[in-house]
This record gives sequence, structure tokens and C-alpha cells, in this order.
Amino acid sequence: MNEMTRSHPAQRPTQQRATMRVRPTAPILPPSNIQGNALIVVIAIMAFLACLTFGAVSMVRATAAGWQSQISREITIQIKPAEGLDMDAALQKAKDLALGFVGTQAGTILDDGATARLLEPWLGAGLDLKELPVPRLVVITIDEENPPDFGEMRELLAQELPEAFLDDHRTWVDRLVSMASTTVMIGTGVLVLVFTAMVLTVIFATRGVIAGNRHIVEVLHFVGAEGGFVAREFQKHFLKISLKGSAAGSALAAVLFATLGIWQTNARATPESDQTMALFGTFSLGWSGYLGILATMVVIALLTTLTARLTVMRTIDEIDLIRSDPARSDGLPAS
Repeated sequence: MNEMTRSHPAQRPTQQRATMRVRPTAPILPPSNIQGNALIVVIAIMAFLACLTFGAVSMVRATAAGWQSQISREITIQIKPAEGLDMDAALQKAKDLALGFVGTQAGTILDDGATARLLEPWLGAGLDLKELPVPRLVVITIDEENPPDFGEMRELLAQELPEAFLDDHRTWVDRLVSMASTTVMIGTGVLVLVFTAMVLTVIFATRGVIAGNRHIVEVLHFVGAEGGFVAREFQKHFLKISLKGSAAGSALAAVLFATLGIWQTNARATPESDQTMALFGTFSLGWSGYLGILATMVVIALLTTLTARLTVMRTIDEIDLIRSDPARSDGLPAS
């Protein structure tokens, strides 16, 4: 019996251990929902408007700076035709008088062809300047760092050539600087409005997401999750949304400026291009402009993330306040 027992031991039932499978953790907030998609579109639109405003302000500022530099480098002597006046001799004399001052570098007399081209947009082609009392111009290049004495030059021209009039363009420069400053101020105001609207939109969107997932926030907070942990989850969620939206809007604005610049380059010397350049300047932003668009995208993303974090922390504080005093949830005064 013992031998049988030894030769045929009792077979014990084998117990199979169930393999423990850890379920993948799901994010607190759904990675994509209707509210998130709508917010991406809103942030993309606002980023596009912000980058468009920034690019326009940069473009106008660069154009105004170019105009100002060009005007500051030149002065113009205008000689009106008069009876018995030798125009060619008067032009040469005005040029020599101007170049005699310290601070002048070069002088150019506009010939009949150049003067006719200046008047062609208003009087048409094929002008005969000898039949029209058209003033002639002498352009003097000056040293911007050490300009000549314009008052003394004006007095000397008045004595030697009464028909000559000196225009130093200071009035145009002052108006140009005022226009550029006003444009920059308006553009800055628009940027502030766009950022303000974006912050308010993010606040309302965050509150909407919290309202839809308030039970999750309350459960996490009840089981001991700190407010910073919950805020970081919302922060990650809105950081992804803001990066997608701001990247889309900024890229669209950059593509728009690049496309307009290519069109302006290919359509140069056409009426459409000339009128557009006269109104808006060149659509060339340069590396600084595109870096500014990239910086605007980053600022929008960071501002959206910071706003979401502050809104979540404030909402959690409200939950704690209601939990400590339930009467506040019904709008009743605290006892």
C-alpha cells in the first residue's frame, strides 16, 4: 500500500494563477472633444489675426523707416521758369551753390526726360516741357550725420537765384514719423484686444470643460489629489490645444505674407503692384518678421496655458470653499 502510494502519488490539482493585467491609465480629460476642437479653431483665428497685425505693423514700420531715411538723405532745389531765365545755367548755378556748403555730398540735375517721367502719371506721356511752365529740380545728397545749414543755404539761394526754392523735406519727415507712430500704436492696440479676447475665451472654455468634468475634479480632490496635480492635467490639455491652434493660425499668416511677397515680386511695374506698394509698402517681412510671428505663436500658447492653470486653481479653491460651507453653493449667506 505504501509502495503503491509512493509509486502513484496523489496528484494535486494545479492552480493556475491569473495573470494580472494593468489597465492603461486614461487621461483625466479626453484628448479631443467638441469643446477642444472649437477652441482650437478660435485660437487659430486669433493667432492668425495677431500675426497678421504684427506683420502689418512691422511692414509699415520698415517702409516708413526706409522713406524717412531716403528723405533725410536728400534735399531738393526747385527752380521756377521765368521770362529771360536761362534754365540750364540756373540749374548748374544752384547745384554749385548747394555743393559749396559743408555737409553736401553730391548733386543731380533732373533732365527733361526724368522730369517728364515724374509728371507722366498726371499729364500723360509725350510731354513737351518747353511749352509748359514746369519747374525744374536739382537733387542734393546730404550727410545725415552732419547736415548743412539749411537756413543759410536758403538765404544764399534767395540772393543769387530768386526763382529757386529749397525744400529740405522736414515737414514730410515729421508727418511720416507721426503716421508711423500712429500706425504702430493702432497695431499694438489691436494686438492687446486680440490677446484680451483670447484670454477671455480660454477662461470661458476652461470653465466649460471643468463644468463638464466637475465630478472628476471633485473625486480626485476628495481622494487626496492636490490642486497642483489637477491643474497640471488641465494645463497639459490646454497646452496641446493652444499649440495646435496657434501653430495653424501663425503658419497661415506666414504663408499669406510669403504669397503676397512672391506676387508682388512677379507683378512688379504693374498698376496693381504699384498701387499696393504705395498703400502698404513691400510685403517682405524678412527673418525678423517671421521670427516675430513665431514668437507670437509661443506667447499665445504660453498665455493660454497660464490662463487655464489660473482658472483651474481658482475653481478648485471655489470647490474647497463650498465644501467647507455648503450654504455658499445655494447662494445663501454664510452662517
